[in-house]
Amino acid sequence: MRRGDPKHPTPRPGITAAKVLPDSDLVDYPSSKTAFDAIREIPQIVDGIRCNCGCADIPGFYSLLSCYEGAGMARICEICQGQGRLAARLFKSGQTLDQIRAAIDARYG
Repeated sequence: MRRGDPKHPTPRPGITAAKVLPDSDLVDYPSSKTAFDAIREIPQIVDGIRCNCGCADIPGFYSLLSCYEGAGMARICEICQGQGRLAARLFKSGQTLDQIRAAIDARYG
C-alpha cells in the first residue's frame, strides 16, 4: 500500500485457507512457517488487509492472504510475514479487523 492510499479490500464471504501453501512447500523457508501457520488460522481477517510491500501490483492479487497462496511471496518477504504475524497476534488478543488494519497501517504503511 502506498502512503495516503489506505484502501483495504473487503473480506470475501466464505474465504478459507485452502489455498495457503502447505508446510511441504515451506521446507526451504523454515523462518516463514510460523507466519503461514498463523495465516491458516485467520484467513477471513487477512483477506481484509492490503499488503504494504508492493504485492498489490501483482496481477491476481487481492489481499494479504494472496501473499500466502500461489507463488507464496510471503515465503521470502519479511513485510508479508510481519503483517501476517501482527494480524494474528492482534486478532488473538480480541482486536477487530478495523483495529488490526489501523495497527498494520501504523507500522507498515
